[in-house]
Amino acid sequence: MDTVALTFDDGPYPETTPALLAALGGTRATFFLWGEHAAAHPELVRAIAAAGHAIGNHTWTHRHLTTLAAAEQDQEVRRTQDLLTRLTGIRPALFRPPYGDTDATVAKTLVAHELTEVLWTVDTRDWAGCTTEEIAAAAGAVRPGGVVLMHEGRPATLDAVPRILAALIARGLRPGPVQP
Repeated sequence: MDTVALTFDDGPYPETTPALLAALGGTRATFFLWGEHAAAHPELVRAIAAAGHAIGNHTWTHRHLTTLAAAEQDQEVRRTQDLLTRLTGIRPALFRPPYGDTDATVAKTLVAHELTEVLWTVDTRDWAGCTTEEIAAAAGAVRPGGVVLMHEGRPATLDAVPRILAALIARGLRPGPVQP
């Protein structure tokens, strides 16, 4: 069975993360966590890890990395790496730049932290306020081996997850985490 990676950015959020974990059930995904949010909600980071999901680094403050000096980029990544490692006991191997904003300097920062950059093949545009139906339809366009971009903290995304899972399975696709 072909796989499709489900990814969720920007969490954790106490308002939606527990319900998202419940909606995913036994399906594993990759959560790219925002350092400030993770620091504010360490119990949710631990819950994501305990449920068997992959955890990736999404920087400390969610800034456009290409606008920062190399030392600032390093601090954004390092602080988040250190926190997530401390909270879960596992050093993240995956990284998603906020806004998909990346360049050669970002790539050098990631090499220094032994991180693999993960972008996406399908943007559900949940961040733009799309409806549950629009999010599910966008995710439905993913091809085998693709990566679906979604965001925590969006009620419409939360409502779309069961539909997305059912549609992928009906197509013979296996939803799961990013494979490094």
